[in-house]
Amino acid sequence: MELASFLAGERWSDRPACTHPLLAHLARLVNDCTSDRSRPKLAPLIPSVIGLTSKDPRWNHEIALLTAITALPVVAEETQRALAVGILSVDRMLADGDGREPGTLRPETERALADVPLAARWARDFIAHGVIGPVRYHPGPVILDFAVPGIATACVGDADDRLRELLTAAISLCRELARAERGTTADAPAELRPEQWLLVVSPAAH
Repeated sequence: MELASFLAGERWSDRPACTHPLLAHLARLVNDCTSDRSRPKLAPLIPSVIGLTSKDPRWNHEIALLTAITALPVVAEETQRALAVGILSVDRMLADGDGREPGTLRPETERALADVPLAARWARDFIAHGVIGPVRYHPGPVILDFAVPGIATACVGDADDRLRELLTAAISLCRELARAERGTTADAPAELRPEQWLLVVSPAAH
């Protein structure tokens, strides 16, 4: 994110104004949870986050839902329960904007929860009993903080690839949201100059 701030002409920061705060949070988590061997593969994504920002709270919920659904199949059972609560909560927050009836879920949410029935049952019971937790009030950062490290430590052989694919999907999602919001195509990503590529892939940059 520091290089994104530089490319955008902002002061050096890992929280640039040119990128949606939750997308930037996801990028930082993915970077931190990716192995040193695979981290340079994230470099091509850096320019893509520039200009993807909005004050619409729907962006927070969409990014959180995508992240949680992506992580749900591979994370540990305890994390699955937390993510299932987050998924149900965020899906409910998106219902009005989707034009859905209260109590109904998006098809992708239904499918994701159906694949983890025990965690889904636990989450529905948790919510039904009115237990108040941080996910209800600040779902985005909490969900990402569970999901991304959960993928990184999952018993899978392609965790780095999954993390990179998650960030790529989140960037594409934000592009679609930006197009819908602006009624036009989002700005094209900036291109890295050769010396900037060296900065990204150099071990000293990490």
